[in-house]
Amino acid sequence: MSEYILAAKGTSNNLLRRDIRFLANILGEVLVGQGGEELLNVVEKIREMSKSMRLASDSDIYKEYMSTIHSLSPVIRHQVIRAFAIYFQLVNIAEQNHRIRRKRDYDRTAGETIQPGSIESIIKELQIRDITAEEIQDILEGISLELVMTAHPTEATRKAVLDIHHRIADQMMELDNPMLTYREREQLRSCLHGEILALWQTDELRDRKPTVLDEVRNGLYYFDETLCDVLPEVYAELERCLEKYYPDQSWHVPTFLRFGSWIGGDRDGNPSVTSNVTFEALGMHRGLALQKYEESLREALNYMSFSTSIVQVTDELLKSIEDERDCMDLDIEDAWRNEKEPYRVKLTYMLEKVQNTGNPHFHNPSARYWSPDEFISDLRIVDRSLRSHYAGQIADRFIRKLIRQVELFGFHMSTLDIRQHSKEHENAISEIFRIIGLTDHYGDLPEDEKVTLLTEVLNDPRPVTSPYFEYSESTTECLNVYRTVQAAQKEFGVNCIKSYLISMTQSASDLLEVMVFSKEVGLYRRDKEGNLICTLQPVPLFETIDDLHDAPSIMATLFAIPAYRDAVASTNNQQEIMLGYSDSNKDGGALTANWELRLALKDLTEMARAFSVKLKFFHGRGGALGRGGMPLNRSILAQPPETIGGGIKITEQGEVLSQRYSMKGIAYRSLEQATWALLTAAVMSRHPQSDIHEYKYETIMKQISDASLKKYQELVFGDPDFMAFFRESTPLPEVGELNIGSRPSKRKNSDRFEDLRAIPWVFAWTQSRYLFPAWYAAGSGLNSYYKGKAENMKQLQKMYAKWSFFRTAIDNLQMALAKADLNIAREYGKMVKDRSIADRIFQEISDEFKLTSELILMITGQKEILDNVPILQESIKLRNPYVDPMSYMQVLLLTELRDCRERGADDERLIREVLLTINGIAAGLRNTG
Repeated sequence: MSEYILAAKGTSNNLLRRDIRFLANILGEVLVGQGGEELLNVVEKIREMSKSMRLASDSDIYKEYMSTIHSLSPVIRHQVIRAFAIYFQLVNIAEQNHRIRRKRDYDRTAGETIQPGSIESIIKELQIRDITAEEIQDILEGISLELVMTAHPTEATRKAVLDIHHRIADQMMELDNPMLTYREREQLRSCLHGEILALWQTDELRDRKPTVLDEVRNGLYYFDETLCDVLPEVYAELERCLEKYYPDQSWHVPTFLRFGSWIGGDRDGNPSVTSNVTFEALGMHRGLALQKYEESLREALNYMSFSTSIVQVTDELLKSIEDERDCMDLDIEDAWRNEKEPYRVKLTYMLEKVQNTGNPHFHNPSARYWSPDEFISDLRIVDRSLRSHYAGQIADRFIRKLIRQVELFGFHMSTLDIRQHSKEHENAISEIFRIIGLTDHYGDLPEDEKVTLLTEVLNDPRPVTSPYFEYSESTTECLNVYRTVQAAQKEFGVNCIKSYLISMTQSASDLLEVMVFSKEVGLYRRDKEGNLICTLQPVPLFETIDDLHDAPSIMATLFAIPAYRDAVASTNNQQEIMLGYSDSNKDGGALTANWELRLALKDLTEMARAFSVKLKFFHGRGGALGRGGMPLNRSILAQPPETIGGGIKITEQGEVLSQRYSMKGIAYRSLEQATWALLTAAVMSRHPQSDIHEYKYETIMKQISDASLKKYQELVFGDPDFMAFFRESTPLPEVGELNIGSRPSKRKNSDRFEDLRAIPWVFAWTQSRYLFPAWYAAGSGLNSYYKGKAENMKQLQKMYAKWSFFRTAIDNLQMALAKADLNIAREYGKMVKDRSIADRIFQEISDEFKLTSELILMITGQKEILDNVPILQESIKLRNPYVDPMSYMQVLLLTELRDCRERGADDERLIREVLLTINGIAAGLRNTG
């Protein structure tokens, strides 16, 4: 324990190393207690050999290393895998805690220095640049960022394990308290020993796939633990800074930053997401929102002992109490025992109304809240009265915060998006139109005839469905989804569901079909004056490279149709469009996908401007580099500034949720940086600084992208043996057994590349250390321009220095190359049965890896990959020797398991060990999905 106290006097990095060493020592004690000295000695021997192999390529060490791994008994091997996996869990906790510590240290020691990337830094910069308060207000009313939680299965850690992580993190933070006595430190160490022991004795693996409602609960966990408190803090900090630098203006920041969700609404390829499940998910959302408000009101009640014997409250407050006494079942004595404490009386009535709001069987219309606005109105009455007798600090601490929470979360907690595949709508429309005699073969009609027919149906007030017709099960469920949305908007408010996303949008008819369904249930209708009301917007999801090319013409076709354009007008002339980073990357490779997405953003924005439509772009990013993953602030700044005017949505999924939002300090910093980036981008869009060379850069980039696409597709689509190589040299078949999501890994029961989801595609390549989707073909693309010419390399270097898009692309490639390890990947290649296929394709990948690495070092002028981010470079180097043993053991286990299955047998022990290595490697590499 003395080492812990002494290390606290060291530098920041020493503190992180201290924490890792401290936790590793406790883990070592647990290993001895659970498996004896033998287990600890084996773990230490493998760890030291891994480090030696990293330091020098020695065939003798390699042979001894492999011999050691192969000689492990099944019992010891199982424990060794778990020891390395748990070590990484502890390292990740220490790193997250250290981020919070560094932030707090900065705030404590900076004095008047303002932290870069903070909210205060951007507001101060705006003041220095003479941006007026009026323009800032206009910017705040125009910007929008919605972070959308999805249930995409890349979080391999169980919630039970995450709960232990949370407790360990809290106790480690407490160890930094300088006021702790020696005995208290010893008690904390004992508690940590118990938690790590619990971690060792807790099963990391799920015994079943989570249900959709399990996933809903997991998503709501982050609202309950952090977001309900942290989001209002971000708004409060922004208002504090605005009041500091623009004191002559009265500020109430409009709602520009919020969270949404797909969990319980995303039915694309997931038969478990039914209309009933969606409605139940919304009920769970409302339940948590009301629970949080009830908790806040009860907390405020403790501080509201202001007495009319001493202070004078407003007549408005007293009248509201009288009004509620007349209509509530509680009389004033039941409401609060002391009539001279009016705030407590008022809050007790408000508590009763909040509780009644969540009761579907409660019918007294005056004794519940029918909308969040009614609740806010009551809160403002309390707020005004408190300020009237100078209790503004109490009002700010409790009432102002609660008002912001209700503005953000309403009675629905987060807006739920619906998503379905376009083919499902076409099949249902075909059946409906056939039954009523409109056409027998809708699906075979040319696109222009489909558009004409659907437009006629939209303009005709008569329905095309009837309760007297019998439909197939799939069509009935399709219709039930829209009925559920209509019922949900009535029950939970129109903001509970606003967007209907259409996967694989390839034509204008894909959106018009959704509008026809909306019309059938009244979500698309005209009022008595003929004004169109549309409360559910169809949102296209453009995913493949070809779809990105077609997107502007598809949307232009729709905007030219009055029936569609009127619907857009009813939503404040704003159209949401989603762009898929995962499937575009899977379709064309990382470099081409990012280029094509940039072109689509700009082309769509320019097209929409001609129709006076604002576009809200929804960026479907994953956590991994191969799916567009990057820090939240960088993902915002990566967008062309002119494309953010209608707002931004970004998916947050899998392990990203726990990394960003499981701890309040990290959640706050992430959202603060996002706010900084959003305001920065908004100002850039209003005050653009054009580069006269950008057109030339774009011309070069198009050449690079075309060559990269050709190289990528020649291997992925052109080589008939590629899919066999992928399946056999990665744990793809076994990933589906990990029980990390309710959704199947394939859209259909097929082995075709097109039917494989992007998530297992990236996950499997990451596990096998190739990280193929994040970098492959980039080198060939860059080389198509370089061609060994010094002047061309100078141009690429200039692009890296001057053009943010190119610099971001190159730096993302650096990160992927640093995390990839082809020496380890070669071991996975040994599982491919046909050695000629294995050797040929591995050599192709290896040559491209070498070319890409060489060119990136030339472009950046670095000696090593990631010299520009030494902290990350060092972290990867330190982690690799601990990840390597799990990779080698995974290859061994996969080989044994597949041999066993080829003989028609199975081995539950082998399956468990394979899945443990998958968990461990995911923890070691992070951002795997």
